[in-house]
Amino acid sequence: MKKHHMRTLPLLFLAITAAISSCGNSARNNFNKDEGMIWNTTYHITYDGPSTLRDSILNVLDKIGKSLSVFDKSSLVSRVNDADSLEIDSHFKTVYMVSQRICRASGGMFDPTLSPLITAWGFGPGHKISADTAAVDSIMNFTGLHKTRLRGDSIIKDDRRVQFNFSAVAKGYACDAVADMLRRNGAGNYLVEIGGEIVMAGKNPRGGLWKVSVDAPIETDSTEIHDACAVIESTGCGVATSGNYRNYHKDGEKTLGHTISPATGRPVTTDVISATVIAPTCVEADAAATACMAAGSQAAKRMLSELGYEGMLIMPDSVWTSPDFPKTK
Repeated sequence: MKKHHMRTLPLLFLAITAAISSCGNSARNNFNKDEGMIWNTTYHITYDGPSTLRDSILNVLDKIGKSLSVFDKSSLVSRVNDADSLEIDSHFKTVYMVSQRICRASGGMFDPTLSPLITAWGFGPGHKISADTAAVDSIMNFTGLHKTRLRGDSIIKDDRRVQFNFSAVAKGYACDAVADMLRRNGAGNYLVEIGGEIVMAGKNPRGGLWKVSVDAPIETDSTEIHDACAVIESTGCGVATSGNYRNYHKDGEKTLGHTISPATGRPVTTDVISATVIAPTCVEADAAATACMAAGSQAAKRMLSELGYEGMLIMPDSVWTSPDFPKTK
C-alpha cells in the first residue's frame, strides 16, 4: 500500500452539533448557541446560561479587538507600536505576561514582537510581501520580547521601533474572556470556539465530556483524503492547534508559512507540521502551539513537559502525543 505523507494540516472542529440535535428537549432547552464572524473567522459558542448573552459576547469580543487587533489602526496595540511607552489595559497585560512565560519556556521561540517581520513577509496588515524581506537582519535589531518590560500598568520599550503582534494568542485569549463572562452569568457548562481555538468546561448537552476532532487532511497526487487523527474528549481546559496550512504565501516554487522564527527572522522550517496543545487556558494553549511549530519536535516536547501541558505533534511520518494527551481514537 502506498504510504501517504501529510502535506496539509490538522484542524480542530466541533463534534457537538449531532450531540445537541439528538438530545431530548430538556437538554436542548437548557443550552443556547451563538455563532457568527469575528476578525475574518467564525466563532461558535454553546452554553447553558441565559439566552440573552449575545450582546455580552459581542461586547467582550469588541473590547478585545480594540485592545489587541493590529489591523485596527486605533487599537491599543497599534498605539503602543507607535510609542516609546504607554499605559495598557488588562487584556494587553494578560497576553503580554503569558507571552513572557511561553517565550522563556520555549527558549525564545515564541515572541510577539515579530510584527515588523510578519509584515515584511506578507502576513501582517496589508498582506503584501515588501522589499523589507531583503533587510531581515536589520529588522531583527528591533525585535525581541526582552527589549520590552512592564512598569506598573505601562509597557516600556527599549527601542521605539519594537512592535507587538498578538495574533498568535488573541483568539485563544478571546475564548478565555468569553468563558469568563459566561461563568459570571451563571453558565457552568460551555464550549467556546473562535477560529479553531477552544475552551471548554463542565459537560456537553448529553451530560458527558466535550468532544472535538483533530482533522488530518492527507494529500495524494490526485486527491485529498480527510481523516481524523484524534477525537479529544475533555473538559476544563483550552485547546489550540497551530499549522501553516491556515496562512501561507506562494513565492514562486516556495511555500512561505506564517510562523516566523525569532532566531532567523524567516518563515520557519522544522519537522513539526502541526501542533495541538491542551493547557489550563486557551491563551496558554494558543501560544504554546505556535512555539511548538517554531521550535521543532525535540524542543517542543521539552517545553510541554516543563509547562505541564499535553500535546500532539504531527511530523511528516509520525505522530507524537504526550503521556496524558486525551483522545478516543
